[in-house]
Amino acid sequence: MDYHNKLILAPMVRVGTLPLRLLSAEYGADITYGEEIIDHKIIKCDRVVNEYLGTTDLVEKGTQSVVFRTCPEERDRVVFQMGTSDAIRALKAAQLVCDDVAAVDINMGCPRSFSISGGMGAALLSKPEIIHDILRTLKRNLNTPVTCKIRLLRTSHDTVELARRIEKTGVSALAVHGRRVPDRPRDPAKWNEIADVVAALSIPVIPNGDVFTYEDIVRIKIATGASSVMVARGALWNASIFSPQGKLPWEEVKKEYVRKSILWDNEVKSTKHTLKEMIMHHSCLGLEEGKAVIKSETLADLAKLYDEEDYFQFINESR
Repeated sequence: MDYHNKLILAPMVRVGTLPLRLLSAEYGADITYGEEIIDHKIIKCDRVVNEYLGTTDLVEKGTQSVVFRTCPEERDRVVFQMGTSDAIRALKAAQLVCDDVAAVDINMGCPRSFSISGGMGAALLSKPEIIHDILRTLKRNLNTPVTCKIRLLRTSHDTVELARRIEKTGVSALAVHGRRVPDRPRDPAKWNEIADVVAALSIPVIPNGDVFTYEDIVRIKIATGASSVMVARGALWNASIFSPQGKLPWEEVKKEYVRKSILWDNEVKSTKHTLKEMIMHHSCLGLEEGKAVIKSETLADLAKLYDEEDYFQFINESR
């Protein structure tokens, strides 16, 4: 997969499921990352072809819950992101899904305590030997492209040194979130430090952080020297950010997300969580819409809430 001159949907926990990925692609995203899934969970799954929906699912043994769902339509652009701290386990997990996705990505930037306590995510930033072991093991054993995503280290020099070590493993691209581990989302992303990484590497470096409009996409390219851009919260709040024609009205985008959730039978908790995140940005969850989303128990309830009952009925009758 080519990572040059691409608009990319960032990996976002509980949000980056099939409906948002397809919605983002419809509006102009060239590459779409799935949410991070932990290797322990993946290796407890069976790969199941869902002929009813036309999807390929990773289904957890015992609970029968769908951990990851993809479809042929996104085969050439979806990136499967994994949380791991062990090369052998990472390979075992990647082998379950690699034939159904365009690339496999290792999360090395998540600052959540769950990830760090398990030696995953941002905990890997201080363990270059383990990073090397994981990435080289995947590169040697998979035909699928391998990438990773990091955060900034304590100094720009440290970030560049780590990025150079990562490049030597043979990864196809490196995404860099322009914040350090202790930084909060309200802290400005340090585009200038991402620019140092771009200048030091020959593989594509993908900047991420503080991209909320199409104009920001242009600005971060100029500021960093990168040709591709990764968008997280800006895409969650309005996936049409990827459209060069400009954003569509938020209400329209939200309804289209609901329709895609119905079409692909997205898990209702995931759908509700994504809608709540959208609503919280544009208004207060205490408003009637937010309360109604929280009270909804099924996709049918959400279809009724957003006046998509006819669509819900049509989809269910046509299956």
